[in-house]
Amino acid sequence: MDLNQFDRANLGLKVKRFDWKQLGMLVVAGAVGGVMTLSGWLWLGPETTVPGNNTAAADSTIQPGGGSTLVQNSPTVESAVKQVLPAVVAITSKDKVQSFFGGTYTQTGGGSGFVVRQDGLVVTNKHVVSSTTATYTVTTSAGKTYSASVVSRDPAADLALIKINASNLTVASLGDSSKLSLGQDVIAIGNTLGEYQNTVTTGVISGLNRSITAGNGYGSSESLTGMIQTDAAINPGNSGGPLINLSGEVVGINTAIDAQGQSVGFAIPINSVRSQIQIVAAGGTISRPQLGVRYVPVTADLATANKLSAKTGALVVHGSGIGDVAVTAGGPADLAGIKEGDIIVSINGEKIIETNDLGTVIQKYKPGDSVAVVLNRQGQVKTVSVRLGTM
Repeated sequence: MDLNQFDRANLGLKVKRFDWKQLGMLVVAGAVGGVMTLSGWLWLGPETTVPGNNTAAADSTIQPGGGSTLVQNSPTVESAVKQVLPAVVAITSKDKVQSFFGGTYTQTGGGSGFVVRQDGLVVTNKHVVSSTTATYTVTTSAGKTYSASVVSRDPAADLALIKINASNLTVASLGDSSKLSLGQDVIAIGNTLGEYQNTVTTGVISGLNRSITAGNGYGSSESLTGMIQTDAAINPGNSGGPLINLSGEVVGINTAIDAQGQSVGFAIPINSVRSQIQIVAAGGTISRPQLGVRYVPVTADLATANKLSAKTGALVVHGSGIGDVAVTAGGPADLAGIKEGDIIVSINGEKIIETNDLGTVIQKYKPGDSVAVVLNRQGQVKTVSVRLGTM
């Protein structure tokens, strides 16, 4: 078996391989700006302001509270929007970056978010506030602008929380994404193109538990599992904004769009990040459990083609880059005796399958938890105990 032939995936997080010919090219729906091609992917990257070559959106000014758009005039939709809209904010980033010819220029990006605590704690996507050198400002639906600081970035999900110094803000109500069903009506709200704040679009739940990979425009990509698929229009600048149900509850965080298809957007289910939001709201920081392996999901076709000893699970395998080891030296898996080529079959009795992959299962636990890992090593089944680390 040639381990070099497998698609690579990172520790329990970035794991799902998909057929881009069928799905199309995914782009993160966050920062707005020019289109770049990168290894077959498209990215609507950060908007840049370059002397003598300013883009139209970079010169535009967000009109607070204006430009709201409803694609249907349903009283139920209007009621839901009125309930959550005061909690939705526009996020602007400005960063000094080095130009190719020397010197610096200001790179400007736009995204969205929603308030989860009255004193100004805001949820957004990590890729909206990924820069550690940028300055961030938040504009509320009422038109007030505040400086913002990043409180916490999730190492495992495209989630971040930022803070503004405010009081008595309207807080978005969080719903239950586990109750979503195909065909259910949903509403996406955000700062479209970094220019049209409070844009509202409607659609339905088109799919659940989707696995996607979205490029970041700078040579890397992030894979996300368990995503909500919707045909509600999610545009560049909408990233971090809420996907709500007709009760006005947030059920997802708008995150990515399909650059080739039409009406194919993706949102992070709110249940998958609820505990992290609550931890930060209580004054803590986000931490995630770490197993310490790099793997690819095992499918029946993959197992047959490569004569694997199991037809489901997660194959522990090294990556193609320097340092992309299969098992992190000194990490939890290494200390438990897990080796490259092992197939992880289950965790605490829960089977690892395509629709319930290793990353999804591991994230159900906390750092420090001990789990029973069943391995298939060249046809021999064994169980090891692993104490999960911290990411």
